[in-house]
Amino acid sequence: MTGTFVTTSASYDQHIEGISGGLGLLVTSDRAGKATLNTNRVSGMYSFQLKVGHNFSIRVGAEATYFQRSLDWSKLTFGDQIDPRRGFIYQSGDEQRGGATSGLDLSAGVLGFSKVFFAGIAAHHLNEPNESVIIGASPIPLKLTAHAGAVIPIGITGYEAEKASISPNILYRQQAGYQQLNMGMYVKKGALTGGVWYRNKDAFIVTVGIQTEIVKFGYSYDVTVSKLTNASAGSHEISFQMNFQCAPRPPKFKTITCPSF
Repeated sequence: MTGTFVTTSASYDQHIEGISGGLGLLVTSDRAGKATLNTNRVSGMYSFQLKVGHNFSIRVGAEATYFQRSLDWSKLTFGDQIDPRRGFIYQSGDEQRGGATSGLDLSAGVLGFSKVFFAGIAAHHLNEPNESVIIGASPIPLKLTAHAGAVIPIGITGYEAEKASISPNILYRQQAGYQQLNMGMYVKKGALTGGVWYRNKDAFIVTVGIQTEIVKFGYSYDVTVSKLTNASAGSHEISFQMNFQCAPRPPKFKTITCPSF
């Protein structure tokens, strides 16, 4: 399919004392091949936090997603449309088969964290839902993810040390016969953040960001280094986040010191 992937997403999450956990909502829309293949997802999430010790907590989360996937048959071309000299000029004899599907997708994960370290595992597509847009079955394979990282203050002790930090991170994914390993590090100084990641002999990822108490803006670029270099100039990602200030109250739960970008 020609054209690029265009993905748009919006999310909201909040800790709620009444349910001893957090609630989240994630809405994602993906357009592939100039809107030839379209996917919409709405996800609801719940997490529960358990305090194990004075400096260590465990958070367990679950996610339920309703998805819709559709194929625009009018934008497809087939071999029987081709004239050897004049190209695609004939009507195809291929008839539309299906064209849309929807279903429920379930995921879960667990995370352990302290003030400077975190590690977790997650399992997506637990029920392996069928995403085929034509007649037949095409289940989404189970995806397993493991990740870990740390946020380490650098510089002098005291107040100034909190303004600068390094954050090494590692992420491993496995789905069907495919494996992906991401390794990288962030460096943070005041409101500025920079980072470099390496992914599986495929790409280097460069990230820069600015974070204040209210606004967070980030940009990342994937520099392709595999054989896809000639076909792909890399990919860009821009993110924007705004934090709404609520009435200050002492939190009854520990927050996760994870990377901002």
